[in-house]
Amino acid sequence: MDAEQPATESPAPKKRLKPGERRTQILQVLAGMLEQPGAERVTTAALAAKLDVSEAALYRHFASKAQMFEALIDFIEHSVFTMVHQITETPLPGQAARIVGVILQFGEKNPGMTRVMVGDALVHEHERLTARMNQFFDRIESSLRQVLRAVAEAQGAMAPTVQANAQASVWVSFVIGRLHRYARTGFKRLPTEQLDAALKSLG
Repeated sequence: MDAEQPATESPAPKKRLKPGERRTQILQVLAGMLEQPGAERVTTAALAAKLDVSEAALYRHFASKAQMFEALIDFIEHSVFTMVHQITETPLPGQAARIVGVILQFGEKNPGMTRVMVGDALVHEHERLTARMNQFFDRIESSLRQVLRAVAEAQGAMAPTVQANAQASVWVSFVIGRLHRYARTGFKRLPTEQLDAALKSLG
């Protein structure tokens, strides 16, 4: 009588993700690929390989790679402006510094998103994506102008609007500069480095 052959286990079937879950997974993996220092342009082929799916599977969830980046920008805008709104609802002193702080902290915690925010990840993508990020920083500057104008008025400044406009321009340039440095140094120079001292020097 032949010895009984050990039963061979069939590989476990891949768990089928719901459409929303797969969409989130695609965005998480894309953001993770952007976090790699010195990462070159992310292609849909590389993204599909990372996910172990076909490129056609990606396009069942996003019409194009540009649409994937738009979804990342949606996340950035929602996350940042939710925090900015919360800050503007708090007492006036220190609002501008807190706005700058939360943007830099967001970038520090999300390196891949930082590359989107400063445009590094969008160089070879559709120009509307860069335009959206430019609008993002325009909105940040507008929020800073509002709180800085209120401070200038409270301090009895002769030209509060002019003062606030100039200050907001400097502060948003500082934010963009810190995020650029973070991306260009392979995420080594943190955007929040000596932040309190730097903000005090801005006035």
